[in-house]
Amino acid sequence: MRLASRNVPFSRNSIITMCSVSAISISFPTCSRLHCSVPTEPSKSNLKLSRIRTNPSLHCHVRVPPPRNRKLTSCDGGLIEAFQRLDGSIEAYAYVLELCGKSRAISQGRQLHSLIFKTFPAIELEFLAGKLVFMYGKCGSLDEAEKVFDEMRHRTAFAWNAMIGAYVSNGEPASALSVYRNMRSSEGVPVHLHSFPVLLKACANLGDIRTGTELHSLLVKLQYQSTDFIVNALISMYAKNGDLSAARRLFDGSVEKGDVVLWNSIMSSYSTSGQSLDTLQLFRDMQMNGPPSNTYTIVSALTACEGFSFAKLGKEIHAAALKSSHCFQVFVCNALIAMYTRCGKMLEAGRIFRLMDNHDVVTWNSLIKGYVQNLMYREAFEFFCDMIAAGHKPDEVSLTSVIAASGRLGNLLVGMGLHAYVIKHGWDSNLQVGNTLIDMYSKCNHTSYMGCVFLMMHEKDLISWTTVIAGYAQNDCHVEALELFRDVAKKSMKTDEMMLGSILRACSALKSMPIVKEIHCHILRKGLLDTVIQNELIDVYGKCGNMGYATRIFESIKGKDVVSWTSMVSSSSRNGNGNEAVELFRRMVETGLAADSIALSSILSAVANLSALMKGREIHGYLLRKGFCLEGSIAVAVVDMYACCGDLQSANAVFDRIERKGLLQYTSMINAYGMHGWGKASVELFNKMRQQNVSPDHVSFLALLYACSHAGLLDEGRRFLKIMEHEYKLEPWPEHYVCLVDMLGRANCVLEAFEFVKMMKTEPTTEVWCALLAACRSHSEKEIGEIAAQRLIELEPKNPGNLVLVSNVFAEQGRWDDVANVREKMKANGLEKHPGCSWIEIGGKVHRFIARDKSHPETKVIYEKLSEVTRKLEREAGYRANTKYVLHNVDEGVKVQMLHGHSERLAIAYGLLRTPDRACLRITKNLRVCSDCHTFCKLVSKLFRRDIVMRDANRFHHFESGLCSCGDSW
Repeated sequence: MRLASRNVPFSRNSIITMCSVSAISISFPTCSRLHCSVPTEPSKSNLKLSRIRTNPSLHCHVRVPPPRNRKLTSCDGGLIEAFQRLDGSIEAYAYVLELCGKSRAISQGRQLHSLIFKTFPAIELEFLAGKLVFMYGKCGSLDEAEKVFDEMRHRTAFAWNAMIGAYVSNGEPASALSVYRNMRSSEGVPVHLHSFPVLLKACANLGDIRTGTELHSLLVKLQYQSTDFIVNALISMYAKNGDLSAARRLFDGSVEKGDVVLWNSIMSSYSTSGQSLDTLQLFRDMQMNGPPSNTYTIVSALTACEGFSFAKLGKEIHAAALKSSHCFQVFVCNALIAMYTRCGKMLEAGRIFRLMDNHDVVTWNSLIKGYVQNLMYREAFEFFCDMIAAGHKPDEVSLTSVIAASGRLGNLLVGMGLHAYVIKHGWDSNLQVGNTLIDMYSKCNHTSYMGCVFLMMHEKDLISWTTVIAGYAQNDCHVEALELFRDVAKKSMKTDEMMLGSILRACSALKSMPIVKEIHCHILRKGLLDTVIQNELIDVYGKCGNMGYATRIFESIKGKDVVSWTSMVSSSSRNGNGNEAVELFRRMVETGLAADSIALSSILSAVANLSALMKGREIHGYLLRKGFCLEGSIAVAVVDMYACCGDLQSANAVFDRIERKGLLQYTSMINAYGMHGWGKASVELFNKMRQQNVSPDHVSFLALLYACSHAGLLDEGRRFLKIMEHEYKLEPWPEHYVCLVDMLGRANCVLEAFEFVKMMKTEPTTEVWCALLAACRSHSEKEIGEIAAQRLIELEPKNPGNLVLVSNVFAEQGRWDDVANVREKMKANGLEKHPGCSWIEIGGKVHRFIARDKSHPETKVIYEKLSEVTRKLEREAGYRANTKYVLHNVDEGVKVQMLHGHSERLAIAYGLLRTPDRACLRITKNLRVCSDCHTFCKLVSKLFRRDIVMRDANRFHHFESGLCSCGDSW
């Protein structure tokens, strides 16, 4: 047999010369592809191994690793000396080949291979062939190791074991196990003791616990199971395969506990498996009863400190490191920095960084990542700039961290600068960097750049597709998100929960039931349905108004979690089924599930929509008993609930108890004052918020202008709109203009309101024209009202609310033919007026009434009570029904009967029947209360000595002793 070698005429002296030149740091180029001598016929015993070629004539497919550009320096004197003393013995060549492998000196090894090929006859090469396999494997040239191994007719045990080691060290554990199995099937070939750790490492990397257990059995059979390095390898294999109990049994059964590597192995196993407390307990046991710790021990213990609760233990380990003098090593300092950043102690992390003499890339990356994880995005970017200024080149971790920081800041300019840096330094082809750029542009609301980055990526993975689809969905580009998802489906790519969640949210925004059903079917066909996806489907069907499908999916979930219940509660509340939402929450609590902050916010919103004060108080008590703090979204939901239930005093008390008030909390209270007509209180609180250096946003200005509108504060409203534009540089939304038009209308400045609408920077929306038409209706401004009505019909010809308003304007003017035309259009388009509906909470139950309703079980006594109340008002207060607001072309008597059947009167009558004397009546109505019912409520509050708190579609009315908080202007 002749071993393949490079056909280059190098002698032993030339190799020595080359090594000498290398010793003065002159590197030599990587040689050309390996050539082969005359091919020999493989023997029948030459097994076909995976990844090993059996045809030695296939020269053109040799895989050559990237050049290492390694320079031999004076520290490689042992290799130079070995070449100088090289004699003609096989043992000498074997020794030098081992040195080449350990020194990664592949060029010298190749030249030595050529020299061996010319020097020794084929019969003497079997021993050296194994050494060549070892050398090429150590140098990372797997193809050349395979080629030498494949050409061996009689493979030695050393060659088999060397090939196994070559595969594992070069990241091909499956091929290593394949070689092992073929070696075991060859008779008389023993496994070297030192090959077992390599094979066990391959099992760990592949997650192949079955083969690992077989190897363990073989070790027991050979009586090697107690050898120190074998025990360590077994512990690592079992731990990486998720069998920590087996790893712990091996550790506990070890006789010799004085080996620091043994302790490090078990600690590392627990640490990498996320068993932090067990890792730290082992560290404590080692400190008390084990050998002295080394740097690997300290790093494993620090890695186990993975959150805020571990900060104290982390400091103790830091102290232990200081006592042992291990903390001066770079990788221990890096572990300390990483630990402190995970525990949120950025000052301590920065202090360690400043005390270090040498910083590597990992040091800088640890601190940059720490700043990002602790939401200190500006500091992360500044530190990144310091890193470049210090002469360090950022790597993938640095770039992805700082790009993510710019995205979370929403700083497009910084993000684009980082993108330019990425392109300039050749990182744009990196998959992780590309994915992070997509996410950054998405968070900066720049979908065009996001799409360009995605299209320019040479390689895309599941994360790439998921990120870009989520980016489009979050930025209201729902059609683009759906198109990309169709591409994913066409390519039969894998989809995950995040991608499906994003695409379902896009469908919910589009409210397209056919597309939702199509995606639902896709999920079922692919077998992707799990609890997370089912929860998303409940939410999307609820947002599309299909509560039937939402309920069916909810009932089909076997293991309902808190998200399942929350999704159903939110969907029920959103679709006007407040009572069902309350009942669902009750069922959830009965199952023993603990409600989270999102579930509580959802049920509080449902209660607020119902104006069910007693239920709201129950839920407030529940969250206090469960230890929830009044902060964040929970505090906002409680304040809003009390405000919407008409209990402004409780809302104010809750607001005062909030310790850390932010923009959301201030805005909710400003809105609460506004809906109850306390405009001046809203203005005072807004000014106080500004004094606390809390900057208002669009929503807070909207709540303030709404409050000014309902309190008749026209001058203040004008002033705040100017402050919004000029001081805070906020471009008003159409909703802000609606408030100003409404203010002008209430102040009988209809002509000014019309001029303002004509001069608006943006095209007036239907809401603006609607506010103007309502003002014209209140002040009988027919000409401008005609224009506003016409614009409403043109903009939204199928909006029933707007058409009803136009019809009412025509009816008040006696234009019955025009009323008939509008109503005919509504009928032709299948549009219906929303019926008036009122509800009242009595005895923990919400009772609902519709105009002229007779569906209530106590209808008879309710109407009798209403007649009794009406007669008393007529007799004692001179009440007469004002039929002006009955906008139907019918007889006067019929108009009176229609007024008497309004839903709020039915609710008041039932409240008078079923509540104690002098108890406050809290009523909610879905439409604006009419003027005659407003008068009716004032008289009831006076004659029956009942306070009435009524919430209509516009605002709250507090009726007390014959007066209303709105000042008869609503």
